[in-house]
Amino acid sequence: MLRGTARVDVVGLEGSEPPPPRLKAGLEEFDRVSGGGMVPGSAILVGGDPGIGKSTLLLQVAAAVASQASAVYISGEEAIDQVRLRAGRLGVSGAKVGLATATNLRDILTSLDVANGPNLVVVDSIQTMYVDTLDSAPGTVTQVRACAQELIRLAKRRQMTIVLVGHVTKEGMIAGPRVLEHMVDTVLYFEGERGHQFRILRSVKNRFGPTDEIGVFEMTDRGLLEVPDPSALFLSERPEGVSGAVVFAGMEGTRPMLVEVQALVAPSAFGTPRRAIVGWDGGRLAMVLAVLETRCGLALGGQDVYLNVAGGLRITEPAADLAVAAALVSAFKDEPFPQSTVVFGEIGLSGEVRAVSQQDARLKEAAKLGFVEALAPPARKPTKWIGNSLLSLREIRHLAELSMTLSHKLRQNTRREKLHS
Repeated sequence: MLRGTARVDVVGLEGSEPPPPRLKAGLEEFDRVSGGGMVPGSAILVGGDPGIGKSTLLLQVAAAVASQASAVYISGEEAIDQVRLRAGRLGVSGAKVGLATATNLRDILTSLDVANGPNLVVVDSIQTMYVDTLDSAPGTVTQVRACAQELIRLAKRRQMTIVLVGHVTKEGMIAGPRVLEHMVDTVLYFEGERGHQFRILRSVKNRFGPTDEIGVFEMTDRGLLEVPDPSALFLSERPEGVSGAVVFAGMEGTRPMLVEVQALVAPSAFGTPRRAIVGWDGGRLAMVLAVLETRCGLALGGQDVYLNVAGGLRITEPAADLAVAAALVSAFKDEPFPQSTVVFGEIGLSGEVRAVSQQDARLKEAAKLGFVEALAPPARKPTKWIGNSLLSLREIRHLAELSMTLSHKLRQNTRREKLHS
C-alpha cells in the first residue's frame, strides 16, 4: 500500500436508510423540469442569455423554498440593495432568504460549511467567483473549474442543494470549460426571445429526472408567472384564413404541446433564394424543401422561404417535418390550411412519412383543445388512445398524399364558401 493512503469503503447498492426527500420549490414548472424537486446534495447549473430572467427566476425559487427550508442567495454581480429592489418588484420582500454579496470563494465556503448550513444556495454567477490561490482572473477556465469543484464538494459533504448561474457565449453555450456541465448533476437552459413574453426552462441533463423536459413561464412586470396550459396560450393569437399557418402537435419531454408553424413562400428577386428560419433547424428545412420538389413536383427551388415557430418556442424533434411541409404547401398554393386540423410526422428522403413516439399523448392534447382532425403517419402499434369521437385520424404514408389531401381539402373549403355566399 502506498504511504499516506487510505482504503476506500465499498458498500452495496441498497442502503439501510431511505434517501432524503426532494426539496420542492413550490413552482410547479420548475419542479417539473428538475424531476419532481431538487435532490439534496446536488449541483444545478442554470444558463441563459443576458437579461432573459435567470436571476429573477432563481430569486423567486429561493423565496418559495424559504417558506419550508433555509435558503441563501449569494450575488457576485449586484449589491444587496439592488437584489432587494428586485425582490420588492417581485413581491417576495417578506421571504426569509439570506442575502450576501461575495466573490471570494474561500469566504463563501467558510460561511456555508457549517453544521446547520442552508438547504439551498444560489450562486449568481459562477463566472464572478474566484479562488485567491490562483493567479488567473475570475471567469477564466481555471477559475470557473476550481470554483465549481469546491462548491460541488460542499454540496455533497453538507447535503445542500447548490444552484450555479452560468453566463452563455454568443453561440448559446455556457461560458467556461465544457467539463463544468459534466461536473454538475443537472443542467438547465433558460430560453426565450426578447420580443416575446414567454420563457422556456429546458433540462438538457438531469441525473435525477427526465432530460429535455421543459417548464413554461410568462415574463410580466411582477416577475415570472407559470403557464400551466402552454398549448392554449401559444394558439391564442392564431390568425384565421391565412395561408401557410399549420398547428403542430409536438412533445417537449413528457408534455404534449401544440404550436403554430408559419411559412411564407415568395418569388425570389435574387439569383440565390433566401432561407430565413426562426425556431427550427435550417438543415431539416433544406431537406423538406428538396423532398417536396423532387418527390412531389413543387417548384420551390427558386422561391424565397421564410419559416417561423410562433411564440418564441424552438422545435428540435423531427416529428415537425410533416407540419412544416404542410405549411410550405399551403403557402406555395396561397390557400389557408384547415383551422381544426393538427399535423405531425417525420419525413424520409424518399418521401415516406415515418411514425413518431407518443402519438396517443399528441392526439389527446389536440382533442382537449377542440381539434377535429389529425394528419399523422401510421402508428407503429395500434393506438390505445380513446378520445373525443369528433377527432378523426387520417394516416399519411407518403408526402405526395399530403399534397393531394390538402388540394382536396382546399377544393372542399372553396366549394363550401361558394355555397355560403
